[in-house]
Amino acid sequence: MGQGGSHTSLAEEPVTPSCTGHASGTCRPRFRNFKHPLGQLPQGYDPGEGELFLGNLRLPSTTAFVPADSSPLVGSTPAGYGTLTIETSTDPLSSSVSSERLSGYCGSPWRAVGYHAVVWTLAGLPLLLFRWKPLWAVRLRLRPCTLARAEILVIETRDREDSSWQLCTVQVQTEAVGADSLQPPPQTRAEDGRSGAAVGAEPEDAWKDTARLHRPEEQRRLRYYVFRGQRYVWIETQQAFRQVSLLDHSRTCDDLRRASAGLSLQDRTVRKAVYGPNVISVPVKSYPQLLVDEALNPYYGFQAFSIALWLADHYYWYALCILLVSAVSICLSVYRTRKQSQTLRDMVQLSVRVCVCRPGGEEWVDSSELVPGDCLVLPQEGGLMPCDAALVAGECVVNESSLTGESIPVLKTALPEGPAPYLPEAHRRHTLFCGTLILQARAFVGPHVLAVVTQTGFCTAKGGLVSSILHPRPLSFKFYKHSMKFVAALSVVALLGTIYSIVTLLRNRVPLGEIVIRALDVVTVAVPPALPAAMTMCVLYAQSRLESQGVFCIHPQRINLGGKLRLVCFDKTGTLTEDGLDVMGVVPLEGQEFLPLVSEPRRLPVGPLLRALATCHTLSRLRDTPVGDPMDLKMVESTGWVLEEGPITDSTFGTQVLAVMKPPLQEPHLQGMEPPAPVSILGRFPFLSALQRMSVVVAWPGAAQPEACVKGSPELVASLCDPATVPADFALRLQSYTAAGYRVVALAGKPLPVSASLEAAQQLPRDAVEQQLSLLGLLVMRNLLKPQTPGVIQALRKTRIRTVMVTGDNLQTAVTVAQGCGMVGPRERLVIVHAAPPERGQPASLQLQPVESFAATNGAQDPDLAASYTVEPDPWCSHLALSGSSFGVLVKHFPKLLPKVLVQGTIFARMAPEQKTELVCELQKLQYCVGMCGDGANDCGALKAADVGISLSQAEASVVSPFTSSVASIECVPMVIREGRCSLDTSFSVFKYMALYSLTQFISVLILYTVNTNLGDLQFLAVDLVITATVAVLMSRTGPARALGRARPPGSLLSGPVLGSLLLQVALVAGVQLGGYFLTVAQPWFVPLNGTVPAPDNLPNYENTVVFSLSSFQYLILAAAVSKGAPFRRPLYTNVPFLVALAVLGSVLVGLVLAPGPLQGPLTLKSIASTPFKLLLLGLVAFNVVAAFMLESLLDQYLPGCLRQLRPKRASKKRFKQLERELAERPWPPPAGLVR
Repeated sequence: MGQGGSHTSLAEEPVTPSCTGHASGTCRPRFRNFKHPLGQLPQGYDPGEGELFLGNLRLPSTTAFVPADSSPLVGSTPAGYGTLTIETSTDPLSSSVSSERLSGYCGSPWRAVGYHAVVWTLAGLPLLLFRWKPLWAVRLRLRPCTLARAEILVIETRDREDSSWQLCTVQVQTEAVGADSLQPPPQTRAEDGRSGAAVGAEPEDAWKDTARLHRPEEQRRLRYYVFRGQRYVWIETQQAFRQVSLLDHSRTCDDLRRASAGLSLQDRTVRKAVYGPNVISVPVKSYPQLLVDEALNPYYGFQAFSIALWLADHYYWYALCILLVSAVSICLSVYRTRKQSQTLRDMVQLSVRVCVCRPGGEEWVDSSELVPGDCLVLPQEGGLMPCDAALVAGECVVNESSLTGESIPVLKTALPEGPAPYLPEAHRRHTLFCGTLILQARAFVGPHVLAVVTQTGFCTAKGGLVSSILHPRPLSFKFYKHSMKFVAALSVVALLGTIYSIVTLLRNRVPLGEIVIRALDVVTVAVPPALPAAMTMCVLYAQSRLESQGVFCIHPQRINLGGKLRLVCFDKTGTLTEDGLDVMGVVPLEGQEFLPLVSEPRRLPVGPLLRALATCHTLSRLRDTPVGDPMDLKMVESTGWVLEEGPITDSTFGTQVLAVMKPPLQEPHLQGMEPPAPVSILGRFPFLSALQRMSVVVAWPGAAQPEACVKGSPELVASLCDPATVPADFALRLQSYTAAGYRVVALAGKPLPVSASLEAAQQLPRDAVEQQLSLLGLLVMRNLLKPQTPGVIQALRKTRIRTVMVTGDNLQTAVTVAQGCGMVGPRERLVIVHAAPPERGQPASLQLQPVESFAATNGAQDPDLAASYTVEPDPWCSHLALSGSSFGVLVKHFPKLLPKVLVQGTIFARMAPEQKTELVCELQKLQYCVGMCGDGANDCGALKAADVGISLSQAEASVVSPFTSSVASIECVPMVIREGRCSLDTSFSVFKYMALYSLTQFISVLILYTVNTNLGDLQFLAVDLVITATVAVLMSRTGPARALGRARPPGSLLSGPVLGSLLLQVALVAGVQLGGYFLTVAQPWFVPLNGTVPAPDNLPNYENTVVFSLSSFQYLILAAAVSKGAPFRRPLYTNVPFLVALAVLGSVLVGLVLAPGPLQGPLTLKSIASTPFKLLLLGLVAFNVVAAFMLESLLDQYLPGCLRQLRPKRASKKRFKQLERELAERPWPPPAGLVR
């Protein structure tokens, strides 16, 4: 296992694997924490031949793991068989999988003979079963083996929130690779021993290992498999498959910069074989393939079985209509599926000609030929990026809206030199991502803008997003699980009905063939085949309503999750507050004292502070317009200085520069003073969320040496400054501004002991520039709350939905905004949590600082606005506020206290993007249904990880999150929640109706079977297509309630009210139908049917006519009864089409009872001459109407209370509910003090 350095991080994680023996192997014991790093085994332990080690864990032979694509190895050993499961966290941006199990199978002649014998003997029917259960086919045809010899792999995946395993099979592919091409040439080997064949990836022999097999004659074959677009190649010495995206995981920034010379032909050949083509392929199946796939769906298989049964039972018209409906449904589904696949393929397909550096010069190639390590020459006019690449020379202005939803152009700078490992997220400001649009490229050092390819195909950021669309994370929702259980229960009812029908038909001396047909027909009646389509209508109506209000959804099934939200996280800037920032002024520094606020920065005297304000930014000119971060634009605008770029700037200074800031024209009253000189920008270190700062290197004509200017968070910039330059009242002055809700940025600078040239500035490391600074002053900016924010926060809190702020801004500013918008009420307790890591022998500590309540002066546009929004204070709850650094300490050193903090945490400030994602995941571990609302690129991870992510973007739809609001306001949050509750409540109603419809027809059929008759052909057709289909489609159109309430729709179908409603309504339906039947039999004019003639030949008859008439009314009554409005939907009368359908169908049915007319013949109805009996039937219908509505009303109002009295409410199993009860009994945090 000497090559396994990639597992070091996993060796530090506590993992609890479970082993399940299978085939001829045995089950090994469970293991806990991995104590040994890779390659360091327990003393005295002798590993068996060929065994793979992960820390001190020995993996069995067919054992494998691929934890969320974060582990590069999928290993195998020759000894025994078994399955190892390792649970790990998942990256919400890349994979929907939490863990995987891998098993290998290879060919067996005897098994293959048996497989074909079974298929031929059963006339090919097993092939249909194997299509639904591929593992059965694999186990029947192949035998288990080690992964080293496997031809087929069975991959079982499981989501972190789901206990069930999803299964798929993949083919292990082989590819011929020349033996000579696997030996890296000596000249490409770096000084540190790494091979140029893979930048920093593996020792030189590892590349040969990817093609080496057991037998010498097969040493030129590369083994790999492709799963969800990702390639995994076989590493022989490690006895494992390795994900190709992680082969270069250990490369450094220096490695990438050295790769700018380009790859040799030999390297390209190896890499092309290993990595494959640079293509993000979306499979688009042909119409015949899609037609076969759709027709072989179990749902349509059941329909085909039913149609064959109906034809055998002489129900020709009904069978023909259902066949036509199914055919149209299949064709529409096939057309829609293919169109969606084509649209996605057209969106992601990218093939361009690119210029690549080669050892002998430049070469133009197709982008599909690119491999990691290639060096691209980027054109000045820009274009679409076909891969992920690290920028190693020059600068680029990039539009990343296709990945982040953020349309503001971003400046990318060259990757800094150094031995630090290259990480795409940490070096995001130096990385060009696939699918993003380069608006402009400029070269400085050298003639070209160069970028080294780091990832290709599905391994790119764009490939990960496409993969998440093609393979979305399965929803773990109780409603869906219970619906399957309920369908299973209906199947049991159908079985009981089948047994009853067989007994009844035997008693009536019906022929055996007729008994079989009738008994199977009961199954088609009891299990509603249209249930999935009816359930889908609820979500589609909600999606359509959201789109009409500017909220677009790419994952419709998540709409129902919106109805279960318990907690919503909000970004601050641009989400709760306005996008733009207004400069309030600058606080200069003189000596060690702050001067009064200067409201117009352009009036500052020429000096370091003014130069820092004018130059410390990453703005760029695009088509003669400055573009970049809105805060930078406002800051530069307040100085009046003008940005210039291009060759004209070089002539100004006689040397090459990145940009020039020119001062404004002097105002008349300043004439006579020496005009300020233009300032050139020689070097830039962009803003990084992890560092909370940016810096530039500037110079001006006549300057003896250049100057460094740094801008960032006040606390961090002050820590980088010489303490002698920081005023004693720095913290007090900072708090005075942040407490008023202002955003404060600190500026610092220092002279640099280098020459004033671009080359010298580019050689400076960032650490040397950003230390021993002198504080220059503070930039104070105002960020007003959006006018809608307080009202939305108040509405959410009143409905017991927690609101949490997650921001990268200052803690005190965040506290003030939270108080201003109503997240923290004026009479509610707020405690700031300060956590310090262990240092100087002292353990980690927590300090709890209560905050006095005060009114915010900058929290709302109107000072009285915040006061008008009040929420009842929670007597036991404390609002906690903490910074990102404190959050990190809590996660690492206080894991037992972390849940208590999360349950009460309201403000999380100075949070890095990855910390936002981690916070969402930690909240989900407490079993919260979490929503996230944000607008910037920093929120991408959290938006993807949340159960309901809402991106505020101008784009019509964004792959960043399931929901995208084109209106940049948090008003979309309650809108999504209301639609989610409406959709979920409607789903319950539709499910109940479809179940009651099936059971109603089931009861009708059993009653008629008892007297040896049945419903007629067109009667079935009228019930299923005219009545039920119409009301089932239209009842879902009712819109959501206009206001949010505290009540939440139930999440379980197996709850008391739902089951009580179903049972009582079924009892009422059976009672009315049986009552009508016995009333008919008791009539003096009643003539029994001819029992010796089977149905439908004995139609019309009185029994059939009465049962059909009553049951037809019942379908309408049930649809109206279960379509109640409040509290989640609008009143029933607002759904006009549904009411019209009920009125029209009801009128037709009344007409059929009183005067059948021309419909009597087609529907095979028996004429009833007795008018009093007809009125009696209508009276029975009226009784059914009143009873059905009373049952629903009584169940809603009194059943929950009765259940609570009979059985005390059980404590919730949700973790956050348990913590809330615990905190209600023993409040935390304590009144004050230090917690260790």
